[in-house]
Amino acid sequence: MDIEVLAVGGYNEFGRNMTAVRCGKEIVIFDMGIRLDSLMMNPDVEMENTHSLDLISMGVIPDDTIMNSLEGSVKAIVLSHGHLDHIGAVPKLAHRYNAPIIASPYTIELVRQHIEGEKKFGVNNKLYALKAGQQYTISPTLTIEFVATQHSIIDTVTPVLHTPRGAIVYALDFKLDRTPVVGEPPDFARLQKLGKEGVLCLIAEVTKIRESGRCPSEQIAKNMLQSVISSYEDDPSAIVISTFASHVARVKTIAECVHSIGRKPILLGRSMERFCATAESMKYVRFPEGTSIFGNRRTVERTLRRVMKAKRDEYVPIVTGHQGEPGSILTRIAEKDVPYKIEKGDKVMISAQLIPNDMNRAQRYRMFSLLGGQGARIFDELHVSGHAYCEDHYELLQMLNPTYVIAAHGGLDITSNYVDLAKDFGYMLNKDFFLMANGQKQKLA
Repeated sequence: MDIEVLAVGGYNEFGRNMTAVRCGKEIVIFDMGIRLDSLMMNPDVEMENTHSLDLISMGVIPDDTIMNSLEGSVKAIVLSHGHLDHIGAVPKLAHRYNAPIIASPYTIELVRQHIEGEKKFGVNNKLYALKAGQQYTISPTLTIEFVATQHSIIDTVTPVLHTPRGAIVYALDFKLDRTPVVGEPPDFARLQKLGKEGVLCLIAEVTKIRESGRCPSEQIAKNMLQSVISSYEDDPSAIVISTFASHVARVKTIAECVHSIGRKPILLGRSMERFCATAESMKYVRFPEGTSIFGNRRTVERTLRRVMKAKRDEYVPIVTGHQGEPGSILTRIAEKDVPYKIEKGDKVMISAQLIPNDMNRAQRYRMFSLLGGQGARIFDELHVSGHAYCEDHYELLQMLNPTYVIAAHGGLDITSNYVDLAKDFGYMLNKDFFLMANGQKQKLA
């Protein structure tokens, strides 16, 4: 059986993740994501009302017309986790393929919500929830397996495609966190067993490959937040905290820290409601008693008005907007566009890292300047990454011992840093280690 990997999106950029693997005449697609900064460059675009071809031309979703160059039919669409750069294009592209969508239960629920909001296309693909540790038979020759891992969103898995020539491991995205806040640690025993059984190819994200050592555990972020938040237990000033709405484990930590100093956590923003309320309803997390979640714009404003009328030190808004995104709640607070006033000495805490692009840098600088001008004390980057560092990649390569390695998730300025690590294991560039660009194919000889 000949096997070929097609880089559809996410191989010389951040976002638009989509990979196709052809095994003989059968094709499996991994992920269908969007590129968030390209979407932000077109602020008037409403995703749900825009045609896929227009979104392709804007660089928002993968150009899957390249799929026409593969001989065969798509048998499955497999999703690794629920971030938009991995699932956001599903409502725009999945209907083109007569194939089930397979993902973990939480990811499937997020996909279902995105499909329900789609106005341009009817997406009737069967949605199949597969838990970590389970397998799904695609055909007599192909099986998909989900291996538990950790990342900055709950219910992330590492999909493994079992073929007659060995396993293909799709590690986008992952973190080898042995002490997670929510969920189980990665399934190291299964990864080691896969390595012994035979891994044909590892496709790995290398977002943080330039960071030495290991990525700190989410427990480190929890300790960091607890230390900072608890130090203001007797401070009458207001506290506002922003983090990734999709990082449910982090939101849970923040809410618990807030509750521990006697204040009531209020989760505000549409994405906060989508990710956190869904996680709680599916019993992945339980927020402290008294936690409120509001997403509707009018309800958010009414809630902030109520907080201002009460004692502000009784509540802590946990909000969207840490990148300074226009229209986000923290940005609107900075712009005085909501009924919540920042006063001198108030604490604004950012439990997130800047996503490095020029637009985010400019937007966050502007927001911080506005908040600082109103007297806010800003605490930045109370955060640890959700992506593997160099030594985590080293451990994964040791466990899997793949015949081929393909680096993904970022431009050549980042993916090329994997070359030296690969050399330590005896891999040679363009022989058994590959740096690909969107649109390129690579046969696994």
